Amino acid sequence: MPGETTNQNNKDPLSAQAGQLSASYTGENENSNQQIRVMLADDHALVREGTRRLLEAEGDVEVVAEAASGEEAIEAARRLHPNIAIIDIAMPGIGGIQATREIKAHCPETAILILSAYDDEPYLIALIEAGAAGFLLKNVHGQELINAIRAISRGESVLQPSLAEKMMRRLSPQANPTVRASDLLSEREFEVLHLAARGLPNKEIARRLGLSIRTVHSHLANIFTKMQVGSRTEAVLLALREGIISLQDTYDN
Repeated sequence: MPGETTNQNNKDPLSAQAGQLSASYTGENENSNQQIRVMLADDHALVREGTRRLLEAEGDVEVVAEAASGEEAIEAARRLHPNIAIIDIAMPGIGGIQATREIKAHCPETAILILSAYDDEPYLIALIEAGAAGFLLKNVHGQELINAIRAISRGESVLQPSLAEKMMRRLSPQANPTVRASDLLSEREFEVLHLAARGLPNKEIARRLGLSIRTVHSHLANIFTKMQVGSRTEAVLLALREGIISLQDTYDN
């Protein structure tokens, strides 16, 4: 595995405009001391090296592995279970879409952020359907990438409003679903999920429910665990598929 590292200190562990699952790259600091464990997957060594240096200059981000192909990314994710995997679409062998699908199958708790030079809508929709939490173009500034990583780690979405709208309209509830992951949610977790579906940042969810931001973060973490997903995007899309929320529920009136 090129450039893979492991940490011996056991340091383990999107905001949207109202009514959208879009990203807000403002720093909502929850004063967490937990490390965000990140894997980088890109076939260009220089891109990986530059991204690693950028991320590791931040005290709350730890790069636990690098991969130069989809296959290496899948193998590293299965062994290390990073919090976030940053993956390029175009890589040798298995590309980013299939790698995303495979990683989510084996590591549902890992949130996948696509960092790519390509923004063709068919690719992006395929990636979200495969389980990606969101995407950024490679021409973003370094601070935008760092803010996006922190947003995903808080359970917020990093997804353009137009793409989120298209994705939600493509979904329809399953006919007679069997056991639904969402059946395990508590009443309070349902409330948090419904507000998250409206694209509200954690701070606004906390205000509306009379909770602390840290408690909202904890509820989102429990929701992701029970629904076996790694991000707010996946949780909301799964809830739409299961019919527990409707498209109308995603608009904040």
